Amino acid sequence: MDLLNNEQLIGAECANDAVKSSELLLNRLRENEQQLASAAENSLKRCELLLDNGYIQLDLDKKTEAWEGAHEALKIALQQEAWPQAVQACDIIYKSEQDDAIKAIAHGIWLGVTYPVDPELSVTMLQHLIEETPDKSDGAAVAAAVASYLVELRADDAKRDELKFFTNQLLGQVARRHSNVDEQAVFDFWIERMELDDPGKFIPRLAQILDVLMENEQWWFDRDALREKLPDDA
Repeated sequence: MDLLNNEQLIGAECANDAVKSSELLLNRLRENEQQLASAAENSLKRCELLLDNGYIQLDLDKKTEAWEGAHEALKIALQQEAWPQAVQACDIIYKSEQDDAIKAIAHGIWLGVTYPVDPELSVTMLQHLIEETPDKSDGAAVAAAVASYLVELRADDAKRDELKFFTNQLLGQVARRHSNVDEQAVFDFWIERMELDDPGKFIPRLAQILDVLMENEQWWFDRDALREKLPDDA
């Protein structure tokens, strides 16, 4: 009987913690809504509040609201050329599980690879692609290789080791599910055979994969116009 009572008590405590957590999220949401009422239209402040709301709404299972706010945030981020915020908006759109979720992956990856944003953001979007890709598809291998490459290219010292470990693990998982690779020598051969050691080859392959994800539909932004704004050293 004592054990049963203890289990009930633990269950009640967990339930209370969940209620308190939801209350905190709702309070934060209300505070953000008050700030949104006075935030300038198309301002970066409004964009960031919408993104914060979006992640809160996802936690509260308010996916439609998160999706709507993320699309508004994406438009503002593109106008403000705030690329990290634009990638975050795509992340929320994907996690909202609406009809355009897969297209959000394509947009988030394109922005996250094209612009030198925090590599953790880019890796997050590439991981979404890996999760949505069939085990035997080359697309997951390409996405994992790009994730590893971006970390090498962009990660600062504070996060480099952690992100390198994560992307190496990710690439290993993809190799196992793609070709049952479980030994280092076989892995090295797989990397070479798949041409995942040459960014000059796997980056263009990623671009082709993103076009497939879009299913010949119009992109949400003009990629050519954005490319023209890139600095020469980007």
